[in-house]
Amino acid sequence: MLKRSLLYVGLGFLALPGLASAATIQGVVLDSAGQPVSDATVEVVGSRTSASTDASGQFTLEDLSSDDVELHVRAPRYMHKHVHVHGDAESLQITLDSTVIEVVDVTGMPWHISQLESATPVSVLSGDALRDQQSATLGDTLNKQVGVHSSYYGPVAGTPIIRGLSGPRVLVAQNGLDVGDVSRSGPDHAVTGEATTARQVEILRGPATLFYGNGAIGGVVNVVDDRVPQDADTFGQWQLEYNSANNEPLIEGSANIGVSDNFAVHVDGFWREADDLEIPGYAEAEPEEGAAYGILENSAYDSQGATIGGSYIGEEGFAGVSVGRLERTYGIPGHSHDGVAVQAELEQDRLQFVSERSFDHDVLAEARLRYGYTDYQHRELEGDAIGTTFENEQHEARLDLFHQPFAEWRGAASLHVKRQENAAQGEEAFTPPSLTESYALALMEERHFGDFLVQLGGRIERIEVDAHDVILDPEGERGTYRLGQTFTPYSFSIGTVWDFTDGYNLGVNLTHSQRAPSATEVFSYGPHIGAGSFEVGAVFDILANDEGDWVVNFSGDPIELETSNNIDISLRKFTGDLGFVIGAFYNQVDDFYYARATGLEAESGHDHDHGHEDEHDHEHDHAHDQEDEHDHEEEHDHDHEDELLPVYQFTAADVELYGFEGEVHWQVSDPLMLRFTTDYIRATLRDGGNLPRIPPLRAGLAAEYEVGAWALHASATHYFEADKTAELETTTDAYTWVDAEVSYTLPLWGGTKVYVRGDNLLDETARVHSSFIKDIAPRAGRSVSAGIRASF
Repeated sequence: MLKRSLLYVGLGFLALPGLASAATIQGVVLDSAGQPVSDATVEVVGSRTSASTDASGQFTLEDLSSDDVELHVRAPRYMHKHVHVHGDAESLQITLDSTVIEVVDVTGMPWHISQLESATPVSVLSGDALRDQQSATLGDTLNKQVGVHSSYYGPVAGTPIIRGLSGPRVLVAQNGLDVGDVSRSGPDHAVTGEATTARQVEILRGPATLFYGNGAIGGVVNVVDDRVPQDADTFGQWQLEYNSANNEPLIEGSANIGVSDNFAVHVDGFWREADDLEIPGYAEAEPEEGAAYGILENSAYDSQGATIGGSYIGEEGFAGVSVGRLERTYGIPGHSHDGVAVQAELEQDRLQFVSERSFDHDVLAEARLRYGYTDYQHRELEGDAIGTTFENEQHEARLDLFHQPFAEWRGAASLHVKRQENAAQGEEAFTPPSLTESYALALMEERHFGDFLVQLGGRIERIEVDAHDVILDPEGERGTYRLGQTFTPYSFSIGTVWDFTDGYNLGVNLTHSQRAPSATEVFSYGPHIGAGSFEVGAVFDILANDEGDWVVNFSGDPIELETSNNIDISLRKFTGDLGFVIGAFYNQVDDFYYARATGLEAESGHDHDHGHEDEHDHEHDHAHDQEDEHDHEEEHDHDHEDELLPVYQFTAADVELYGFEGEVHWQVSDPLMLRFTTDYIRATLRDGGNLPRIPPLRAGLAAEYEVGAWALHASATHYFEADKTAELETTTDAYTWVDAEVSYTLPLWGGTKVYVRGDNLLDETARVHSSFIKDIAPRAGRSVSAGIRASF
């Protein structure tokens, strides 16, 4: 019923009548030398009206509802520009500054911005750069972006880490909505956001709860694709590749086809299959006798997916739907039971509905409606037997209502609802089934004041987390409990971009964000083999004696909201042959939930021999017929023949995170471009000590040399030693990662590129400090990839 109602609302946007309009704006777009810029796009902000410049730089915008508008002008290799127009008496002359930094618009924001025009630090990976860096996991695809690392669970799973934060603090979205998998609850769970067929990937570094809600306090990765067509243009791309690191072939392609002026369809698909990863030396940092050499065992995978979509396109907007299927089977390195390697089988079905409509109305300028439904399941297999099954069913809808300019303020109100049912069954179901529902209202506004752009926003959210079958007893002898938590987090932000002189700007952004802890952080209790730990949620207390025996009780302390106060400062130079973006951030977080090492041990979950008593004063939902009991404790009597896991307790502590990011682009000559990048994150507990698995300082240098149809790209990135470690955490050695690519563009189908790429050319043993399995799973050894790709 919800889906049908949203469809009617979306199609209703297209059916609403517009008002008669008659204003016309004409002009010319020139470069700084006074030469015309052809194929520049001139858009009326807040509408779907746009025009392209001809060979002389001329453009005409007709049938506008008003001659008092704001224009956004963009062209490849030029800085974007906003122009306010008050009346059409004279022809406009707009001058664009050239830039060596590629400028790409960000779609996942309510404002029309790019990475050089935002108070919030953002990055965009698109076009050939995205294709060159794509990998089997989203984390590895984005690993070279400043401020972004990967959790790296071998080549089979890797979630993005932004400024040292990941999991429930970094939202992975597809076209602005949560991808709906369970990757944020465990590092061995694959991300279903697929960059293979994406148009671009947007990264918001720092708190983004204002735009995306509770799970984005550390940042957002938004995968943008064309699965719901927005116009009737026909375009597409395809690619074939082979990677020697794991004998992996890749086949992928996508196409948008304009069937008529009012209808368009989309199709895409991909397939990849890989053997175990080849590595330099042994997988284990301290190999045992008989260990496999040169191979990361149980790291093979295969994956395939396909999507079909279609849209109805009107003069003032569109409405469309897409349906996609993703399947992935992968081994989990270092994860076995009784000598049997564990594999995961993942299946996801996703439906998206998108509708956008602009209006000639006194108040309402544009409405955007997005709805996503995801049905996700993955099973962990021990041979032919199913060990644990993870399921997630999610509904999410977001309605953005943009108003007409009011005293030159532009903005939108956003209504956002989300319902997520999560369940796990089996030996490693360390989190009980839970239902999370959230309702949010946000308002975001911006205005230009001369050389200043001011951006303001606020959001309030209501989140209810209900967990049933909560247990204190893995054997199920004491019954189950039902617990609930309700939170009301709020966020606000104020930012400015100051064009203080020609070719430079300064961005400053202040945010206050709150996050409700996830069901995993609150209710976990059991072995999490993928993380190599026994996890105890924040709703419990652990008491231990000097002999290492420990007991668990329900805690009487309230579960607090995690609260972040963050400042970002960015200095940008974007004209001339030298451009740069340099930034620094400071993030003070109160009640930061993290898995704290306790120094205790627990059984892995197999062949347990427990004696149990528990203490509780909660609502009971017993699995067995028994009377309520109180004032007991659970006692662990370890069977040491079973594997022992370190015990981690989710604990709220006050922390500080700070660091810097920088990238410099230098056009040395027409064919040669140099690019220098660096980033650094420091994360400390305010009472002393460090947070675990924080990526180390790194610095990289890349060169791009293009002559005619030939291109050579080479880069070297040095990862420094990671020695700022948490309690019981080991250091990680430094290494240098070198890669290079040679390509040739054939004059076919508008450009067909043939390429050969080499990775880890020094054949370094590279261990990722942010990985849970760094000591048993290094990155790939020296490898070669070859492929061909084209677009039309």
